[in-house]
Parts: sequence; C-alpha cells; structure tokens
Amino acid sequence: MMELPVVWILRLVLACAFCLYLSIRSASATEGFVNIACCADSNYTDPLTTLNYTTDYKWFSDKGSCRRTENVLDHGRNEKFRLFDIHEGKRCYNLPTIKNKVYLIRGTFPFDSVNYSFNVSIGVTQLGTVRSSTLQDLKIEGVFSATKDYIDFCLVKGEVNNPFISQLELRPLPEEYLQDLPASVLKLISRNSLGGTKDDIRFPIDQSDRIWTETSIPSSALLLPSNVSNFDLKSNVTPPLQVLQTAVTHPERLEFIHNVLDTGGYGYRVFLYFLELNSTVKAGQRVFDIYFNNEIKKKRFDILAGGSNSTYTVLNASANGSLNITLVKASWAEFGPLLNAYEILQVRPWIEETNQRDVQAIQKIREELLLQNQDNKLLESWTGDPCILFPWQGIACDGSTDSSVMTKLDLSSSNLKGPIPSSVTEMTNLKILNLSHNSFSGYIPSFPLSSLLISIDLSYNDLMGPLPKSIALLPNLKSLYFGCNPQMSEEDPANLNSSIINTDDGKCKSKDPRFGQVFVIGAITCGSLLITLAIGILLVCRYRRKLIPWEGFGTKNYPMATNVIFSLPSKDDFFIKSVSIQPLTLEDIEVATEKYKTLIGEGGFGSVYRGTLDDSQEVAVKVRSATSTQGTREFDNELNLLSAIQHENLVPLLGYCNENDQQILVYPFMSNGSLQDRLYGEPAKRKILDWPTRLSIALGAARGLAYLHTFPGRSVIHRDVKSSNILLDHSMCAKVADFGFSKYAPQEGDSNVSLEVRGTAGYLDPEYYKTQQLSEKSDVFSFGVVLLEIVSGREPLNIKRPRSEWSLVEWAIPYIRASKMDEIVDPGIKGGYHAEAMWRVVEVALQCLEPFSTYRPCMVDIVRELEDALIIENNASEYMKSIDSLGGSNRYSIVMEKRVLPSTSSTAESTITTQALSHPQPR
Repeated sequence: MMELPVVWILRLVLACAFCLYLSIRSASATEGFVNIACCADSNYTDPLTTLNYTTDYKWFSDKGSCRRTENVLDHGRNEKFRLFDIHEGKRCYNLPTIKNKVYLIRGTFPFDSVNYSFNVSIGVTQLGTVRSSTLQDLKIEGVFSATKDYIDFCLVKGEVNNPFISQLELRPLPEEYLQDLPASVLKLISRNSLGGTKDDIRFPIDQSDRIWTETSIPSSALLLPSNVSNFDLKSNVTPPLQVLQTAVTHPERLEFIHNVLDTGGYGYRVFLYFLELNSTVKAGQRVFDIYFNNEIKKKRFDILAGGSNSTYTVLNASANGSLNITLVKASWAEFGPLLNAYEILQVRPWIEETNQRDVQAIQKIREELLLQNQDNKLLESWTGDPCILFPWQGIACDGSTDSSVMTKLDLSSSNLKGPIPSSVTEMTNLKILNLSHNSFSGYIPSFPLSSLLISIDLSYNDLMGPLPKSIALLPNLKSLYFGCNPQMSEEDPANLNSSIINTDDGKCKSKDPRFGQVFVIGAITCGSLLITLAIGILLVCRYRRKLIPWEGFGTKNYPMATNVIFSLPSKDDFFIKSVSIQPLTLEDIEVATEKYKTLIGEGGFGSVYRGTLDDSQEVAVKVRSATSTQGTREFDNELNLLSAIQHENLVPLLGYCNENDQQILVYPFMSNGSLQDRLYGEPAKRKILDWPTRLSIALGAARGLAYLHTFPGRSVIHRDVKSSNILLDHSMCAKVADFGFSKYAPQEGDSNVSLEVRGTAGYLDPEYYKTQQLSEKSDVFSFGVVLLEIVSGREPLNIKRPRSEWSLVEWAIPYIRASKMDEIVDPGIKGGYHAEAMWRVVEVALQCLEPFSTYRPCMVDIVRELEDALIIENNASEYMKSIDSLGGSNRYSIVMEKRVLPSTSSTAESTITTQALSHPQPR
C-alpha cells in the first residue's frame, strides 16, 4: 500500500521535469525572436504558433492611429493595425539585433478597401512596395545581416495614402542564407513546400519560423510519398522534416515557372532542397541537370552523391520578369528528377547608412530631450536613419561620401524645454548648431576643442551661468549668439576667439540677433564705403547683364552669386571653371511661376513648373516634393556639378532656392520636352521624329556624356541615363539633364569605391548592379538602351505587351542578330532612313549592351561612330533631294544588307568588334 504514493510521486516528478524541459526548449528556440502586434489591446499568445506577441505602444503610444480590420490575419489573432498619418517622411520600428548575425524580418499588412501604395525598407535599403493589388493579407519578408545592435524597419510614405502595418516579426536565421553576400538584403519571393498539406508550415515545426506554403505542382508531376524511416538532416538551413517528407518527381523533367518578378535587373538566390524518399534508389541512379531560364546551372546533380540522403544547393540566377526552374533527367539515369522544397529570394544591395557615431549621438540627444518633451511632434517624427530617405526635421547632412554625416542641427523655435542635451558635444561633424527661441534651462555644456562648429546660436532661452571658455575658444567658430538668456552671467566674455566675427556679446538688443549689433555698427562706420561699392556693383551687374542675358533675373536686388566656385564631393582637389548661378528667394519663384500655376512634369525629385523671369526668359522650375525619394544629397550634387561644368549638350542651371527647407532648381525651359515624350509619351506630347532628327539627338546626347566622361581632372558618371533625361530645346538640340545621382569615377587608391546602386529599371547596367562597382561603362550600357528606343520608338520596359516583349533589350537583340531590322524599326520612320546609317547605330547599341563592360566602347568612340552615321544619312538625304528635283521618288531606297553580328557570349568576337568600333573602317 505504501508503493502507490511513491509511484505517483515519481510520475509527478517526471511530468514536472518534462514540462521544464519543454519550457527551456521553447525559450531557447525563440531566443532573439521579436513579435509585435500593432495596436493590440494587450499582449497575447498566438494559439497556432505558441508565440507571445506584444503591443507596439513602446514604439508608438498614440492610440488614435489604431484601426480595426475586417480581415483577420491567417496566422495571428490581431484584428487591428496602425495607420501612420504622416504628410511626408517615414515611421520606423527600432528592433534589437546582434551584430553580424543573420535575421529574417517580416511585416504583415492587412488588405484595406481603399487604394494604397507605400514602401518598406530595412535600414535605408528599400525592400519592396505594399500595394492594394490583392484581396488577401500582404506580407513582405527580408533577410539581412545585422551591422549593429539594432535594425530599423521603416514604412515610407508613397504617392497614394498613408502607410500602415498590423504585425512585425524578427527571427534569427542560419548564416548560409547570406554566405558570400554580406552586403546584401534578400527579399523573399517564394517559399514552397511541394506535395504537402494545404496548411502553411511554420513555428514551432520550423524553428526559424519560416512560412512554407504548398505550391501547385506541374500537372504531369507525381507526388512521391515517404518510404524512408531513417533521415539524415545535417544542415542548419534545411527545412523541417515535415516539409521534406513529401516531394514531386517526373520520369523526365520538372518545371516551375514564376512570372511575377521585378523587371529591375535584380539578381536572385535560389535554394533547392532534396531528400531522397525512395529507399531503393542508390547513388548514381537519380541524376539530373538544373536549368534556370534555359541556362544550365548545375550538371549531373546527384542527391545521394555525398553519402547522405538529404542535401540542398544554392544557385544564383538573373531574371527579368520571370524565372523558369527546370530539372532534366540525365540520359543514362534510371530515375527522373525529384524536388521537395525550394525558396526564391531577390538580391538587393545593402545601402550604406549614416555615419554610426553621428547616429548614436543624435539618438542620445533624442532620448535626453524626450525626458521633458514627451509629446513633442518634432521628436516623434525622428525615426529611422537621420539623413537618408527622408532626413529628420532640423537636421542637414553632408552626403559627399558614401556614409553621410550630420553637419547641422537646427532646433530653433521647436518648443523644447529642459537642459541642453550633453550628447550634442559628441556630434563630431557638426558645423552649425541652432537651439534659439526655446525654453532650454540649466548650464551650457562644454565642447571639445576638436569641434568643427562654425556657428552656435543659443539665444532666447532660459540658460544660466557663464559662457563656457571652451566655446569661446573653439578654433573654427565664426558666429556666436547667446543673448536673451536672463539668468546667464553678465560678465563680458573677453576671451572670445578673434576668429568670431558675428556675435551679440550675450546682449539682448535685437529681435533677430543674426542681423543685430554687428551689422548696424558696421553699416554706420563704413557707410560711405558701402555706398561707393554698391554703385560700382550696380554698374558691373548692368554691364554683365548685357553680356550674359540669362544671368539677369529681372530688376530685383537678388544677392549675386556670380563666379562662385562649387565642387563635386571628392577627396581630390582640381581646377574647376566657375559658372554663374543665381540664388533666388521663394518669393521670386512664386512670382516667376505665378504661384506654381503650370505643371509641366513630374520626376523622382519632384514637380516641374513652367515660369517666366523678369527678363522674359522662360524657365522650368523643379521643386523637390515632400515625398521625393531624392533629398539634400541629390540637390547639392546637381547644384555643385552644374556650377562646375558647361557644355552645349548639358542642361545649364540658371538658379536655385534653398529656403525654409524648400529646395528648388531653375533651368531654361526646353520647349520640345524630352526624347521620351516625343517617342512614346503622352499623346499630347508625342510627335513622330524623322530618322535624321533622331540620329542628331543621339549624337548630341552622346557628346554631352562624352564631355562628362572626359572631364578634366576626373571623369563624371551620370548614373541615370535615360530618354526622359534627354531634353530638346527649340531647335531640337539634345541636352542631357538630371545630375542628382552623378558621381566621380572611382580612381586607383580610392577607399570604399563601391557605391550604392542608382539607376532606372530597364536602363540599369547588370554588371554594375551585381558588382556595385561603378565605371563610365555603366552610362554606356544605359545609352545603348536609349539608342534602341530611338530606333524602335518603344519604351525599355512594358509589361502590357506580350511576355516576350516586356524588355526592349531582350526583344530587339535577337532580331538584330538575325539581321531582321524591319521587325524592330519604328513604323513611323520605315522607308525614311539609309540602311548603312541605321546599321551603324544598331551595331553601336549592340556593343553598348555587352554584358561585360570590358567589351563596351567608350563614349568618345560612340560619338565618332554616330558622326559617321549622320554624315552617311545627310549625304543620302542630299542625294534623294536631287532625285526628287528630277521628279523621282520622295522615299529612300533601302537595301538591307545581310550582316553577321557578334555574339555577346563570344569574348574574341566581342573584342574584335569593339576594336573595329573604336577605329571605324570604310565599308
């Protein structure tokens, strides 16, 4: 009778131990997991995954932005989502990570009946766009390697509606996902379990919480049930056994087609998972080849070759719109191919974020300010990267290097109180600090003598104590204002650095200290001299206005900026000729555009308006929009570049405005629009261009690019060559425009020459995208696409056409190689060109589009070849005119000459053709 209680006690102990084991195992399995249910009423446990979800009020406390959705998530119990009401910018969730570890991050966005579109980014690398395109819950998932102890997951306002999110999840992943790709982000395209149940498989079955979805299998494929009891799963990246226990096979071939892929020239990483489920199959009996888009990727693949019955392979692919995965049985093999599961991930280059020391300092400043300014709207908007995508309000950055730094902190009139954050002294790249017109109290912190500050404004606050000697002695300081602080000591800071030329001496005598005492005293003592100088300047300006008509912006007394020398960001200094560019005020812009009355275009930077200056010159005014993906870096880049160069085939910059955070650029108005408009733009702008005009436009654009590539001292790469950036003036002269993404060509000895990839889908150089190594040949590739547009009158990408015609390059090249010119020539110019001139142009285009940049011509050689083509065309035109005068036909006589064109896969032929292009011979 005494044994029974002992048995029950033992059973109870074992049960408790088992529960403890499960608890420890569960805790270990979810280590590093972050589960956020946006706007959830309280924390909860998901019964399907057993994962604990927390609300997001830690990140965003505003319950007014919460909404309820009628579409409950498939894999959660959160019936709410957060809608960010932002007029511009981004909102980010800051999640903890461990440096150098690989993570999966997944956002869930419930369908809403309204039309919406917004972007999602990991750090500053765009991961994808959420669109109202389906009636199901939307998910965007990325894989990245942490570069620091946190990651920002950001929702970036798009053109339509405000961003929203329901669920956010972070999970550690095996390192194999990013093996050999440390500086990349992988966007999940598809994760497929073949032949399984209809229910998705995820945590706790998959310890990494990857979501495996059953995929429809080819109609001729066979389901292969498990016939093996002893599985050998060794790899960390391998899917769970439940995913691998089913497979599909075929006696000859398996084929999986994915058609809805981006057409932006992205690369792809494909994981194929195999587990031999037939225990009778031996090594060498199931052997097959693996193809992507008919290109063989792996020959004679044998699942059992390594002695294990399970394996996986990682293959890289290029795909433009679609990816066809095909497994074909080897001729001698006994069994056909088999596949259990696969993943397709898109490779996106990791975009360099802002200098981490600056970011850490500004985050400390935010934390210190929030202690006494909890509901401050400015601080609430400070999320994500401070400089890139949408710079934080009050912050200006220098993007001249690949890693931006913060040079200006302007928190004036921001309704802030409490002590000045001590962390402001840690912003080592700061040059301008303005904390005026707030309610800051306490003592002023001391700044290190290594500070780069040139201007400090602490006026109109409630600060106390003396001015620290460290500030008065800062070596670079030129302006210092600290007046209108009633509790500060009135002692005269006699030890001010002699380099400080603008100061209020701590006095409170003017409403605007910037134009106070120094200006008044200087004006009184130097009055007569200033009057004399003013008369001289007026005479000089009047004389210069007669010489340079576009320099005179009316009769207003604008601050002149003639002969100002700017320079592109570079580590090397060299001579740059000065170009006059006029600074304008917002009032001037509003008068010129009649308050932005006539909109003539939209671009990546913003809207473009037509205007007229006081001297009657028509201008195009480009205004940066609040939702623009381009920012201060692109504005400064264009201003600096066009201040340094001038060429008849480059659009000149007439003026600029940088006032009240508004960035505006002013150019001459190009009355004939862009090349894109004329070829296939809106019907109102479209106009059939004859072949000689097209050829002349191509030559003009080539000359402009050649000038950039041969710029004295260091060549400049445009990085966004496309038909919409080739503008046409009143005489149809081509001018290359939009230099916001331009960069100096990397030189030997440069550090960190790998640059963030810039360009436009359809024009982007595939080698530049894959290697991230920039060269002039990237512009050459894009120009080759433009040449095909000129010849065919087609856009570079159009998914409304049949699949084989989506990509202009992929569609046109086979016809060119087959010498079937009639198939690609724009019907509007058929019968209106000379065959030899046309062949010269398409051969140039073909060489520009070589996959390897080594075999592409340089722009100087392209100019020479197009000049020859234009000479041939003009001579033919003159000949036809003489025939017409004798009563002959008014059409050209075209004889299509059969040519054997080089294959892009042949290095030798490509080299020979490039050499022939560089030194054209008579034909």
